[in-house]
Amino acid sequence: MPHEMTRRRAILAAGAAAYTAACNRRPAPGREPLVSILKADYGSGLFDAVRRLLVEHKIPLKGRRVVLKPNLVEYDESTAINTSPKLVLAVMEACRSLGAAAVTIAEGPGHRRPTWDLAEAAGYFAEIPEFEKTFVDLNLDEIKEVKLPRPAPELETLWLPQTVLACDLLLSLPKMKTHHWVGATLGMKNLFGLVPGQVYGWPKNILHWAGIHECIVAINSAVPNMFTIVDGIEGMEGNGPIQGRRKHAGVIVGGADRVAVDATACRVMGIDPRRIRYLRMAQDAGQTEEQNVRQVGEPVHAVRTDFDLIPEFRHLRLARA
Repeated sequence: MPHEMTRRRAILAAGAAAYTAACNRRPAPGREPLVSILKADYGSGLFDAVRRLLVEHKIPLKGRRVVLKPNLVEYDESTAINTSPKLVLAVMEACRSLGAAAVTIAEGPGHRRPTWDLAEAAGYFAEIPEFEKTFVDLNLDEIKEVKLPRPAPELETLWLPQTVLACDLLLSLPKMKTHHWVGATLGMKNLFGLVPGQVYGWPKNILHWAGIHECIVAINSAVPNMFTIVDGIEGMEGNGPIQGRRKHAGVIVGGADRVAVDATACRVMGIDPRRIRYLRMAQDAGQTEEQNVRQVGEPVHAVRTDFDLIPEFRHLRLARA
C-alpha cells in the first residue's frame, strides 16, 4: 500500500507539471484577455449592464445556440448559495436581444437529486417566464463520452450532456463564493455542474477522488467556447460553497478568458489568485493580473471587498497595495 500511495502521488505531481507546462504561455502583445468589472444590483438596470458587457466583448450571438449554466447547489433563504435567477433572466434576455437562435438554462446539481424542486425553491420559476420550457436537468440529459484534451491523471475521458456538447456557446454564470476545499469557486469550478449525476453519482465524489484541482482544469479543457459572468452582487464568504454567510460585493465580472475572469474575481474577493492551485495549473504561474489582463470598468481596488476565509485558507489573502 505505501508503494501504491507513493506511485499515485508521483502520477498526480507529473500531471500537475504537465498542466502548468501546457498553459505556461504569455499572451501576445495587444492580445491580453479582456475582463470587465461592472457595479450592479438586481434591479431594473441589470439587463442593460449585461447587454453592454456582451457587446463590449464582441460576443457573436446572432443565430447561435446558447446554454446558460448557473450555479444551483442547495437552498437556504438566509444566505446566498445559488446564482440569482434575476441575473439568469437578464442574461437570457440580453442574448435574445442580440439575436441568439436559442437560449437554454441547464444545470446538474451535485447535492440535491430533485433539481426542479431546488430550482423552484431558489426562485427560478417565479422570476423566469416559462422556466420549465427553457430548462434542462444535466444530471438526466442524454450523454456522450468525450476524450479530454487535457486529461486529469485519473480522468482521461468524461461523459458529458448532449445539451452542452451541441451548443455554440456556454455562458457560465457562477456565484462568487469561497470554497472549503479549493479556496474559491467561480467560473471554472462551476463546470462541475456539467458532469452528469447519472454517471458520477451525488455529490460526484469521483471528481474529488481523482484530484479536484486537476479535474477542474480537465473539465474546462473539454468546453472550448465559453463566456463567464460572475454573480458577485451577493456572494458567499466563510465556509462556502454552501454553509457560508451572505456577502455583498455589488459587482458582476465577465470575460471570455475563464482563467483571467476567475483571477480577477479572486482579487475582488481579496484573494490572491496565484495561491489558488487550479488557477496556477491553468495559467502562466507567477504572472500578475496587470501583466496578463486588460481590465476595464471598475478598477479592482475600487470594488475590492475582502471575503472572510476559513482558517485553512487565510494564507490566500491578497496583500493590500
